[in-house]
Amino acid sequence: MNRDDMLARARESGRIFDLIVIGGGATGLGVAVDAAARGYDVVLFEGSDFAKGTSSRSTKLVHGGVRYLQQGNVSLVMEALRERGRMRRNAPHLVHDLAFIVPSYEWWESPFYGIGLKVYDLLAGKYGFGTSRHLDADEVRAEIPSIRGDGLRGGTLYYDGQFDDARLALALARTATGQGGIVVNYATVVALCKDGSGVAEGVVVRDEESGEEFAVHGRAVINATGPFSDGVRRLDHPDGKPLVAASQGVHIVLDKSFLPGDSAIMVPHTPDGRVMFAIPWYDVAVVGTTDTPIDDVSLEPRPQSQEIDFILETANAYLARPATRADIRSVFAGIRPLVQADGSTAAMSREHAIVIDPDSGMLTIVGGKWTTYRQMAEDVVDQAAALAGLESRACPTKDLPIHGFHANAERFGRLSVYGSDAPSIEAGEPLHPKLPLTEGEVVFACREEMARTVDDVLARRSRSLLFDAAAAGEAAGPVARIMERELGRPVDAEAFASIAEGYRP
Repeated sequence: MNRDDMLARARESGRIFDLIVIGGGATGLGVAVDAAARGYDVVLFEGSDFAKGTSSRSTKLVHGGVRYLQQGNVSLVMEALRERGRMRRNAPHLVHDLAFIVPSYEWWESPFYGIGLKVYDLLAGKYGFGTSRHLDADEVRAEIPSIRGDGLRGGTLYYDGQFDDARLALALARTATGQGGIVVNYATVVALCKDGSGVAEGVVVRDEESGEEFAVHGRAVINATGPFSDGVRRLDHPDGKPLVAASQGVHIVLDKSFLPGDSAIMVPHTPDGRVMFAIPWYDVAVVGTTDTPIDDVSLEPRPQSQEIDFILETANAYLARPATRADIRSVFAGIRPLVQADGSTAAMSREHAIVIDPDSGMLTIVGGKWTTYRQMAEDVVDQAAALAGLESRACPTKDLPIHGFHANAERFGRLSVYGSDAPSIEAGEPLHPKLPLTEGEVVFACREEMARTVDDVLARRSRSLLFDAAAAGEAAGPVARIMERELGRPVDAEAFASIAEGYRP
């Protein structure tokens, strides 16, 4: 992908796109892939970087949602389990199985959770990742050597999926362009273009690198900006009623020694009504999450002190060696774009909703989660195509390989997330002793993945910022120098310092 080329194609004079997508997170990129794969002419604009917001800050799980089963939302669980299976099949270089253990410290817990997880297995059907089973205390200790042994009675093992969210977003962007779509980052939609009847017929876009604004015309406009959906809707109706109830979820990142095995811990019930996970991911352990209603959304949400304390307190009830703030290598926050409803955000459904403005015809998609991005995109394109009067075409994405598809990507070792692109990367030596990132990966990010800033490379093209925020801050200078050579312009390393500071506890 080349940004200059993408921008030039988006600005072609007289071109009328079938679909214009606003937002380059999981949902927007999924829509771009679906539309392009159907043969529609589609362009996507992202005001910052792909997956800059929520879509790079998940729990790194591809799952049906045990919590939604507890809520009795069987249809959502079944949909997510189907999509989980499709994600693993279509992107095996990025999605893989992971064993989870629900530890039992009371006599009733193993049989109780065991029954629920057997139902989970049944709902998964042919898309199942493995069969759940009971473990005795010794088996739990063998799987999770760091588990608190005092009072441990056993546990229940089940399987779900794990992935790298930002890397999948980038793979979707490249899949969309491979199918003929156009995606442009650092291009903010600042206004809607309307015809004499007030119907949206395009958008005004500001190129954040040059400051220039230009109009792009299309037959339908899709707002897929997640937590920022209401802000885009206010371009149309400044006083419109909000659709999104924003909720913040925080995760902490610990050294792998806190979870040295290959299995994750699932805590089925926390005081705030959520489940909590401790997950091995690359060479670290990710622990979270929280559910904190918030009024203001930001591209760089900051964890609240009490959220960090809550995660530590909950996790330490299950760890033999308690973790402290000094053990936290990074902490990150994401914002869930939940559909507005009465009640607590923890109880709100993750089902998605599609709203079409009765005046402008702009289509807005809210809600949902990473696991169901493909189904959400299919629903959106179906609706948008009908709205725009486009020829009806079948959705091909159930079996569409995602860019980088490679059935045996693990052979590439640490570069397995690049899939079939891995052999083209000249890795070299790490740029920092505490990070795996190499010069070859920075070069690849600039040449092939539209990386434009140090944050793009350290937060999303690589996951260095999540692995170790302090080390990522120290690596900013070397990364900037490589990027300057590749992009032929100055690259600000200092701007990343304030971002990295927000990931330190």
